[in-house]
Parts: sequence; C-alpha cells; structure tokens
Amino acid sequence: MDETSAPYRAGFACFVGRPNAGKSTLTNAIIGSKIAITSNRPQTTRHVVRGILHRPDSQLILVDTPGFHRPRTLLGERLNDQVRQTWSEVDVIGLCIPADEKLGPGDRFISREIAGLKAKVVAVVTKTDLVNRATLVRQLTAVNEMGDFADIVPVSAVAGEQLDTLVEVLSSHLPESPQLYPDDMISDEPERVMIAELVREAALEGVREELPHSIAVLIEDIQDEETEDGPRKKVFAEIYVERSSQKAIVIGKGGARLRVVGTRARKEIAKLLGARVYLDLHVRVAKDWQRNPKYLQRLGF
Repeated sequence: MDETSAPYRAGFACFVGRPNAGKSTLTNAIIGSKIAITSNRPQTTRHVVRGILHRPDSQLILVDTPGFHRPRTLLGERLNDQVRQTWSEVDVIGLCIPADEKLGPGDRFISREIAGLKAKVVAVVTKTDLVNRATLVRQLTAVNEMGDFADIVPVSAVAGEQLDTLVEVLSSHLPESPQLYPDDMISDEPERVMIAELVREAALEGVREELPHSIAVLIEDIQDEETEDGPRKKVFAEIYVERSSQKAIVIGKGGARLRVVGTRARKEIAKLLGARVYLDLHVRVAKDWQRNPKYLQRLGF
C-alpha cells in the first residue's frame, strides 16, 4: 500500500429498527449470500449472525440481530438483551426505517436508545422500491428532522438500489484496522445454528399468523454417510411448537406441509454445506417454551 492510498478499515456494523423494517433482507443483499433468514413476518431473526463483506480497502462485518420490540415472553426479553449487547459493541449502527410507513413511536424509541452509544449512527431508509419519489423525499425529510445522523441513505435491498453507496458509507465510519477474518470466510455463525435457521425459515412459510413466534428448531445430530450415489450428510432436526394444534398445522393433512418444509429446507442446507443432504424432520410439542427457562436453554437462548 502506498502512502497516498486510503487506510484499510475493518469493523462491525449492525442494522437496527422495529420488527419487519427490512434488516435481514438488507444484510443478505449486502453480503450476497444467505446468512440471515428472512420472512414476511415480524421478529423472524432470533440469533446474532455475523456476515463478512470483503472489499479491497475494508472488511465490513455485518451483525444481524433480532428486531427490538416490546417483549411479552422470557424469550422476548432475552432477544432484546442480545440486541442491546450488540449495539454496545459495534462501530456503526444503521437505523432502518421503511420508506412506505410513517415514522412511529417505535422508530423514535429506538433512535433514543442508540443515541448515547459510541457507534456512529447512519439512518437507512429501506424499501424505497415501494414508494414514489415525492413520498421518499417526505420520508427522508422526516428522518433528517428526527435525529442527528452521521449520514442518511435511501436503499432498496429487493431492487438492489443504493447498496454500494450504503456499503461505502458504512465502511467510511469503521476504524482503521487490519482485516479481522480470513478472505474466504462469509460468516462466523456455527454450522448447526445456520442449518436450524434454514429449517425454521422453511417452516415459517405460509403458516398462520400466530405461529412464527411459537416455532423453534434444534439440530440433534449431523452424520456423514456413504450411499450408492456417493457421500451425503444426514441431518436430524426437531421442530418445536407450543401446542398440539400448532403441531397439526406444521405437519399438515397427511404430512403434506411437513414434506414441503423438508424439501425446501433440504435444498437450502445442501447449498450451505455444498453436499447432498438427507433431512430427518420431527415435530415436537414443548408447552409454552418461550416462557420456560429450561426449554430456552435447550434451544440455545
């Protein structure tokens, strides 16, 4: 590196915002690989996941966190604690505010919560593909008036608009530092947790409104086995719900829904592992697991 070139920067950034503000979709779009699960249901993300973006002049480690919300269960309280812990450790925070929804108490509450932290705060106006230019201008003006942000960047993760600009802005606020992870690493998330999240994402698709918060997945075992068609991974996974009625919904008539869940999850797991996969799925009832410390510990919370 010659003396006139910009210093190398490396550090941690996270997106915050109320549930369903587009944080996980944005993280996946920037990293260019599926490291965080997405859903059209709020509060999909449950684990802190780090995705690593390698650039010639910087290494941006994006930390995907659960949505900050008013907790109604012990699980909710623990997720909020996870989020606050992450906020205190990152270098840059991107406050995600949807372009298609007016600023609300939730946005202002989170803005106040992060105002006193050491991290630089960048306002990220998401979902710009869903509004016209006049609406976007009004939202950008309202966001500008809400707080003293280091930058304000409008983006659309779905349309891929302004993602490069956002990466440039986030990277510019990172500290000068040598790279923190090897070149070939895109996430430091444990393999089993990522597989469990892929199964949970598949199980969330198309289920009724009340189910997402009731579903958890535990990977019991992963085995290597030889078959006539060559080696494959055998994954044993358990889907936990809170009531027998929810178990029936996840399984579906004659097991039809569970077969769809298995097929969808198996394809994503095979991509993740770069191997053929056999997925063994079972659905279990763990009554009120979101409020039970013993179950929460078993399920990794």
